[in-house]
Amino acid sequence: MDVIDEKLLSALRENARASTAQLARLVGRSRTSVQSRIERLERQGVIVGYSVRLAPEHREAAVRAHVMIKVGPKEARGVISALRAIDHVRVLHSVSGDVDLIAVAMTSTVAEMDQVIDRIGALDGVERTTSSIILSTKFER
Repeated sequence: MDVIDEKLLSALRENARASTAQLARLVGRSRTSVQSRIERLERQGVIVGYSVRLAPEHREAAVRAHVMIKVGPKEARGVISALRAIDHVRVLHSVSGDVDLIAVAMTSTVAEMDQVIDRIGALDGVERTTSSIILSTKFER
């Protein structure tokens, strides 16, 4: 990856729906060059997909939480598989420190989040959970 690829990725993070012509102007290259770069980045697995970012008024209607999860010895694989099956778990991070995993969960109501957190805590291999409801997002890139 070079500086142009980095600029292209930054522009796509800002607006993945930008046209090839817009991206070409932003990075100072031809449309053909930009299209080739995007295709190469996709083939290499640098770009693995495109997603929708919701407007704050829609995102804030949802209840979001970080659920920190302590996993028993040699139980991570089973816990990760079980968490993947819970649709409300949108992101799962493996981390260092006092906990092993951090799940980002999203539900429609606080009561529903309570059920999701209880469900996570009841999974085989989960020793304990600690959760934090996200009150607001100060910025997102």
